[in-house]
Amino acid sequence: MNFWSFVRWLVPLVLAGALRAAEPADTPRPAAAEAPAATPAAPDYLEQVVDQSLAAFDLRPSGNSFAHHAISLVMLLIALLARRIVTRLFFPALRRLAARTETTLDDKMFPALEGPAAALVVVFGLFSALRVLKLPAAADHYLGAGSQVAFSLVVFWGLWRAFAALLDHLDEVARERSLGVAAFMPWIRKTLLTGFVVVAALLTFQSLGFDVKAVLAGLGIGGLAFALAAQDTLANIFGAIVVAVDQPYTVGETVRIGANVGVVEDIGLRSTRIRLLDKSLMVIPNKTVAADTITNLSRFTGRRVEQVLALTYASRPEQLEELVPAIRALLEGRAEVEPKSVQVAFRDFSASSLDVWLAYEARDSDFRLGLQLRQEVNLALLRLVAARGLAFAYPTQTLDLGAPVLERLGARPGPTR
Repeated sequence: MNFWSFVRWLVPLVLAGALRAAEPADTPRPAAAEAPAATPAAPDYLEQVVDQSLAAFDLRPSGNSFAHHAISLVMLLIALLARRIVTRLFFPALRRLAARTETTLDDKMFPALEGPAAALVVVFGLFSALRVLKLPAAADHYLGAGSQVAFSLVVFWGLWRAFAALLDHLDEVARERSLGVAAFMPWIRKTLLTGFVVVAALLTFQSLGFDVKAVLAGLGIGGLAFALAAQDTLANIFGAIVVAVDQPYTVGETVRIGANVGVVEDIGLRSTRIRLLDKSLMVIPNKTVAADTITNLSRFTGRRVEQVLALTYASRPEQLEELVPAIRALLEGRAEVEPKSVQVAFRDFSASSLDVWLAYEARDSDFRLGLQLRQEVNLALLRLVAARGLAFAYPTQTLDLGAPVLERLGARPGPTR
């Protein structure tokens, strides 16, 4: 039975009671059945408010007169009218006000609270109307319990709708800012809302006088057994939470996890999926990801290049003195290179070469642009070396065979390469 069917059933009942109220007010009421024994509950404040209101109009809080039935019907009609005012005037005004603000949170919050607010008005009017009528003790007992449950459900419904609207807003913000937690927001939303429903149910049962502690103790023992049986799954879930909070990578970024390099395709509760460079798919448990070293290759602030030009030992000091400043001027003159990062020096005497060391940083972190810059610089270095009559060295070794060996071979003594 929905609400409107209940109202259509209740109104004729109230009118029939009003017709029966024509009997004298002091007519003794029939003995009512005793209310079933129950655990003492919280006082019914709604009944106290109704009794005080009746006393203010000089109406007895006991016995049902024609005035009691009329007041009950009027209160029910007022509640229905107030519901229409709330849904047709109050919340539309709030939505128009929310449309003028910059944030979208109020645009989600007011529509979410409209239904619970209207239901709260109706529930308040309905139970107030029933409290005006003095029912038998058994019916009065169940009416009190029903009012507690109804008010609790409506209040928790409103809080649930507000909480859900807040989580939706956070999800939208996370996606707009491309935060790593955005991938976990659906799971976080379901988990928090489920926990809220469980807490609301336990508080509702506690308000009715049930022993909630025993239920919680049973849940604790069951949760311990579940945790022992699914500790690997829970470890992966906590790993996913660590990834969501720490945000070492997001979907679409290139990362190195251990010895594996690839693009992140999906971040789930149990595992992270990475498309490797050879286009194979690797699935890594989140507990492994949380414990391993992660290098994010998509978050370079710049790209540093360091290399060595190996020149032959036939190079003269004057040639090297000209080459080093020419390389420095070449690098500092390029717009893609950070000038303060340029370093060039004749550094080492290696086994088969004279080494000129150079290093510089590219302003752009893009890999392809960095590769293009490196190619252009290398071609320019080849031209600088060739223009000064220098040559690049390659690994060589000189062997002195000695005169006796060469005489037997019929060759002249001298070094051989």
